[in-house]
Amino acid sequence: MRHLVIPLVLAASLAACVSAPTIYGPANGSDRGWSQTRIEQDRFRIRFEAGSDMAFDEVELMALRRAAEVTLEQGGEWFLVSSRNVEGNDRNPVGVSTGVGISTGSRGYSSRGIGVGLNFDASAGEKSVSLEILVRSGPRPQDVRVYDAREILANAVGG
Repeated sequence: MRHLVIPLVLAASLAACVSAPTIYGPANGSDRGWSQTRIEQDRFRIRFEAGSDMAFDEVELMALRRAAEVTLEQGGEWFLVSSRNVEGNDRNPVGVSTGVGISTGSRGYSSRGIGVGLNFDASAGEKSVSLEILVRSGPRPQDVRVYDAREILANAVGG
């Protein structure tokens, strides 16, 4: 049993290092956070990447939050999401497998074994949402793809 405890403790420690929490902020070369690209004067691509600690709807809210910030920075009041792309999965990054083996040999000898295996999937649980937005001011059209920047920020988690 002692031979199983040490590898399990080491594996749990490694898994804790792999799954750092996602925070709202610029990605700055890391694999989590927001990034933005100006496509045209009033058109931007906003991307938010998160780990397994966030659900897809939370990742989308973070992308919308950044889109609202960009809109206000550019002097706009509202933005239209012209395209949306969601990627990733909800798999658990740590998997456990077990196995039992029994064998019988000649002269009546037999053996039994139990195995425990751990696997780590570095891409498991990783999620990203990309929004292409148009920054606008003035009268806001009634369209489900249109968002009021100030309203988004007023309702932002951690905002």
